[in-house]
Formats: sequence, C-alpha cells, structure tokens
Amino acid sequence: MEAIKRVKNLAHRFFLPSLCAASSILFAASILAQEGNSEGLRDWFLSGEYVAEETYVGSGDVERNSRKSVRDFDEHDSILHLVFTPRIKFGVLRLGAEWERFSFGIPDGAPLPDALQAVNLVIGLDTQLSDSILIRVEAQPGVYNTGFDGLSDDFNVPFVAGGSYIFSPNLQLILGVSVDIERKYPVLPAIGVRWKMAPQWVLNAVLPTPRLEFEMNSGLTLYAGANLKQTNYRVDDDFGDNTGTARLNHAVITYTEVRTGAGIDWKISPVVTLTGEVGYQPYREFDFYRAHVRYHQDGGAPYGMISIHGAF
Repeated sequence: MEAIKRVKNLAHRFFLPSLCAASSILFAASILAQEGNSEGLRDWFLSGEYVAEETYVGSGDVERNSRKSVRDFDEHDSILHLVFTPRIKFGVLRLGAEWERFSFGIPDGAPLPDALQAVNLVIGLDTQLSDSILIRVEAQPGVYNTGFDGLSDDFNVPFVAGGSYIFSPNLQLILGVSVDIERKYPVLPAIGVRWKMAPQWVLNAVLPTPRLEFEMNSGLTLYAGANLKQTNYRVDDDFGDNTGTARLNHAVITYTEVRTGAGIDWKISPVVTLTGEVGYQPYREFDFYRAHVRYHQDGGAPYGMISIHGAF
C-alpha cells in the first residue's frame, strides 16, 4: 500500500502539473483548429470572445500529513474573460483582459490562503502559415496573488506558443509549449487531438477541458470529460507569520485541481452559449514547492458550474 501511495503522489506532483500547465496552449490551438479552413483566417474587423463563469465546489479536505490537515471547506471559482480579435496584415490580434478568483471557506489561521486571484491582460497573435498549419502566440501579463493588496512584486508574464495541423476537416493535431518562470518546471510541452469520429460525435482530447461530445442538434451538445487547472500565485508578505510558518511569507503557491463531470451546451443565439455542468472534484493541491510545504487532496467533493460564453 505504501508503494502504491508513493506512485500516486509522484503522478500528482509531476505528470498532472505538466498537463495542467500546458492547458492554455491546447485550448488556444484547438480554437484555431476549429476555425481554420482553406480560405485562411476570417476577415474580422470588430470581433472577439467572452466568458462569464461560476463554479461551486462542495466541502472537501486536504492534508499535509496525518497530523496536519484542513477539513470541510468549500470553494467558489469565478471567471470573467473578454478578448477582442481585430484582423491585421499578419493574422488576428488577441487583445483583452481576464480575471479569475478562487475563494475558499478556510477558517482563519489555517495554513492555506482563503483566496487566490489572477488579474491579467491577454496579448497574442493568431496567424496561418499554410492551409494546414495555424499558430498562436499569447502572453498573460498580470498580477497573480491573493487579492488587491500589496501588488509590488506579484507581477508575472506566463506565455504560450502553440499550433495545430489540419490533417483533414475531421482531424486536427495540436502541439505547443508553455513557459512560466514561477513554475517548478518553467517550460512544459503539450500535445492534443480533435477528432470528429461520426456526424454527431467528437473526441476533443485537448486540455484544459478534454471531453467526448454528442451533438443532439445544431444548438444542443451533451458532453462528458474533465477540467484541469493549475496556476501560480504569491501569498501576502506576512502570510507565514500569521500561520506559524515564517518561510511562507510572500511564497509562491501552485494551486492545482481536477474536475470530472458531464454537462450540456445550449447555443441560445449565434453569439450566446449557456453551459451547465455537474460532477466530482477528485483531486486538489496547494503546493508551496520552494518551501517544501504541500497540502494534497484527502477527500473529494461534488461541484456545479454555469457559464455564459460566445464569440462575436
């Protein structure tokens, strides 16, 4: 049993973070793959994409060891995303901003932050090298911390570069790399595939939301899959002093979680899609990797998500 536990911990600490950290590459490339065609990128003058999303995760547990744990805390994950995509000579610019905040029901004095927040710009370019090869380069400069206080050196610029090869209208292959100097492994590669197996079935094996989709009709899609998240933040200057571990003052924390579930996409109009999803969160981790303090999942929790998103 001890050997099995060690193997599981190794998988969570290395392979899962590798997949999560590369997620933005694959998400970007998958959009390119779906929009790519023999006529090249569409001539957008005023266009863009948006997301407004809220997820609630029920009570769960994490532990550092058998004597140190945090029990029965819930989670809210809120996302706002708006990116404009004007066309230029070399392709399509991506200019916008996004905000994501994790709020945890952690009691005062616990050795974990009760909030993690990212406020960042989106600066990127989509371009087409040929009829079959599409490229995206994107940076997300911003502040990654626990709130709006003390923003002196919480700035970071993670970026991704990815591309897709359109093998056929039904099959796209995706490859990319993610770079984040605050991450334990700063440079990580990634690979994915999008395959339309049948008229109503699509295998969208692309992070951060790999899933199997069934299109009931042009406006309604059922799916089952996963959502993998990982982001690096800095805690407050006095976080360690307040929690009894001084080396955690202003430390980098990597937050990772995995959700598995099923949902429905309802295309209300050409520019508005409503998504609802329910499932189970089997894994969550708070890792102060430079300080060698890690709290990992000790009990999963159910979750529900609702999102309004689209492109215009």
